[in-house]
Amino acid sequence: MMMKYVTMVWRCLVLLFLITGCAAPERVIYFQDLQAGLQEDIAQSYEIKIRKDDLLGITVSARNPELAIPFNLPATAYSLEARSSITAAQLGYQVDVDGYISFPQLGKIHVEGMTRKEVASWITQKLQEKKLLVDPVVTVSFQNFKVSVLGEVKNPRVINVKSDRITVLEALAEAGDLNIQAKRDRVAVIREAEGKRTVHYLDLRSSDLLQSPYYYLQQNDVVYVEPNNARTIQARSTQVTSVGTWVSVFSSIMSVATLIVTLLR
Repeated sequence: MMMKYVTMVWRCLVLLFLITGCAAPERVIYFQDLQAGLQEDIAQSYEIKIRKDDLLGITVSARNPELAIPFNLPATAYSLEARSSITAAQLGYQVDVDGYISFPQLGKIHVEGMTRKEVASWITQKLQEKKLLVDPVVTVSFQNFKVSVLGEVKNPRVINVKSDRITVLEALAEAGDLNIQAKRDRVAVIREAEGKRTVHYLDLRSSDLLQSPYYYLQQNDVVYVEPNNARTIQARSTQVTSVGTWVSVFSSIMSVATLIVTLLR
């Protein structure tokens, strides 16, 4: 009777293992419904719009380099701090709370909502109209474009973006990809724009991700990867084990103290 019961238990365990093994790929494989050879138009634009608090790098060049000097800030500023340490800070044009920057001889320029190419084109046009420079070339770049990746990834980090384009997949790759305990169907993108904070969940297993407005990340986006149930249970188990260990240590200390007191009597 006992052997029959043991055999039944083993069969149930084997069946459970097989079911789990079959279901596992469905939980971890990306783009499960993606069809090979399928071509789709890219609906969303990945051009970054300038926002408040952005730091813009603006470089102006001309036929006569000396005439362009007043329009260019130095690349870095150095300051002397305590204990004679020297720190370097990147300079640029900070977009204020009203969406303006102050540019030499052109005054205040409203740049919020524009792309960097639009700002460069506008400044070029004004420099020519005011006859300040002949054939100026203006380059605008973002100096504080960053996104954060947190949660169940191998290397949570803040990513400094050097171009105008970064996708959620590129950000996850920069963070070392997802851990096996991560939820592929619940990756949150937290975004602040126009005075509002939104949270949108992405499913990495679906090709719909490629058409999501959150596929291309924006300034200061936070990507958070949730842990799956197994990871949560493991964390709780570790916490309980830790508490149990401390209780055991405390009990041992109390026992030793009691023994010492008894022997001293």
